[in-house]
Amino acid sequence: MTVTPTATPTSSAARFDGLRRLVGNTPLLAIDYTFDGEPRRLFAKSENLNMTGSIKDRMALYILRRAYERGTIEPGALIIEATSGNTGISFAAIGRALGHPVSIFMPDWMSPERVNLIKGFGAAVHAVAEDDGGFLGSIDQAEELARTTPGAFLPRQFANEDNCEAHERMTGPEIWWQFEAHGLRPDAIVAGVGTGGTIMGAGTFLREKRPEIRVHPLEPSNSPTMSTGHQVGHHRIQGISDEFVPPIVDLDALDEIVAVDDGDSIRMAQRLASNLGLGVGISSGANFLGAVQIQAELGADATVVTVFADSNKKYLSTDLLREEPPQPDHQSPRVELLGFTAFNRECRTCFEPWELTPLLERPTAPA
Repeated sequence: MTVTPTATPTSSAARFDGLRRLVGNTPLLAIDYTFDGEPRRLFAKSENLNMTGSIKDRMALYILRRAYERGTIEPGALIIEATSGNTGISFAAIGRALGHPVSIFMPDWMSPERVNLIKGFGAAVHAVAEDDGGFLGSIDQAEELARTTPGAFLPRQFANEDNCEAHERMTGPEIWWQFEAHGLRPDAIVAGVGTGGTIMGAGTFLREKRPEIRVHPLEPSNSPTMSTGHQVGHHRIQGISDEFVPPIVDLDALDEIVAVDDGDSIRMAQRLASNLGLGVGISSGANFLGAVQIQAELGADATVVTVFADSNKKYLSTDLLREEPPQPDHQSPRVELLGFTAFNRECRTCFEPWELTPLLERPTAPA
């Protein structure tokens, strides 16, 4: 019997059904390493394998799905968002897949790769100079365009609780299920804060399952925004610590903030690629070092998990591909990477809690 593929369905429900198969269910990596010569193991969700290469695909897909369910976005409406890059890429790709025009506002110092990827997905990019407000100016200009554009949809990633819910219903359950399948329980999770959706959402779910788990937000030591409540200094870890503490971040609900140096993070990301073949971005190097810190506090046998938030392809023109001199306080020279194993990828139940409309019945292929 020959099965002939049917025409691709074009309804919104069918498009969401297709897109969800490209987002999430990423592998959990068990990374073996030594710290000061002592053997250890950390775990990281390989979010660089999502549809556009970052964890932001989860949030963008979920926010749009919820907006369709509530009727707060109409088919073909303009999507407008302020971003430091990854969110803009995600909304550009997923928005276009759903038939929406997309307009992105972002600071003009983000990597050219991010700008070109957004443009490549057919979205408009509005670069905002530091004199025009930088990141906060990007948010203001996005809000203004939304006010003057009838029917426009503004996700407001930094203030939208759907951002947290995406990770509470997807990322957190995947981590738990993947650990459970191997008889493990996480003792701590560490994640850098851009919007804060990952640490707030995944942390909430994991705490429900294991109340004693430690949930640590991470920031650059060069610009400790969460620690001070406002921007201090500058850093090179694009995608986190964007000048302010996002409204969806509740620091009182989290454990202590972990701080890492941006140069140390660059060196760690470089070594993850050159030693293990894991092509991840600078924030992933930061997350790994933050997880190393927490494991050092809890003990070598502690099960600590973090996220590799995106791929290295968006940093080809940045310091990620330049020699970074080591500093006396860097942790990365104390780490020797040995290898990794990828844990089970598929979590069959992780999408069930957010099936917002019944899936379309699949057309029967002709015999």
